[in-house]
Amino acid sequence: MSAQPSFEKPWVSIEDYLAAELLSDTKHEYDGGDVVAMSGASRNHERIKGNIAAALHVHLRGKPCEAFSSDLKIKIGQYLFYPDTMVVCEDTSTHEYYVETPALVVEVLSKSTRRRDETLKRRLYQTVPTLQEYVLIEQDIVDVEVCRRSEGWVSDHYFLGDDVTFESVGLTLGVADIYARVDNEDMRTYIAEQAVAQTAVEAGTPQT
Repeated sequence: MSAQPSFEKPWVSIEDYLAAELLSDTKHEYDGGDVVAMSGASRNHERIKGNIAAALHVHLRGKPCEAFSSDLKIKIGQYLFYPDTMVVCEDTSTHEYYVETPALVVEVLSKSTRRRDETLKRRLYQTVPTLQEYVLIEQDIVDVEVCRRSEGWVSDHYFLGDDVTFESVGLTLGVADIYARVDNEDMRTYIAEQAVAQTAVEAGTPQT
């Protein structure tokens, strides 16, 4: 059985972090010398991430931009993060395990990551010159928050029935598609309402 890497030191260099991360069974992010362990993800978290990543991969096939999921890191100065999904259009980094020039970053919020995603990461991501959009997606309710550089990083929120355009890559998705298979109260209500509406259409009942 191989020995697991140790992050016991009070301060860890980027080089030591990157070397140890290759051997670790648990993902860690790097905060200027501090190493932060990442917790496991829920099914809803993985469904949302998978829906976004799949749509991006199909949309970008044969194009210069490339989509990556949560095993590749972003380096911002003395910080390294694992975004849930990102798109890179200008890859200037020669490092195999991180990029520095994302155009789009998507994070799915959870109780354990919310504060970090909404504060530290939001602030640092917005300093990246190539980043055009930062997207925060709730998993316990339906709410897609998009912050665009072109709008001064002001938040736009999208809900069921809305379409979201990711301007950085020219992709438009329905919010319902982003939340496909997700099990939360908003989606259960939406699916029930859609079923009632479809039954009414098939029965020829006028909609009010």
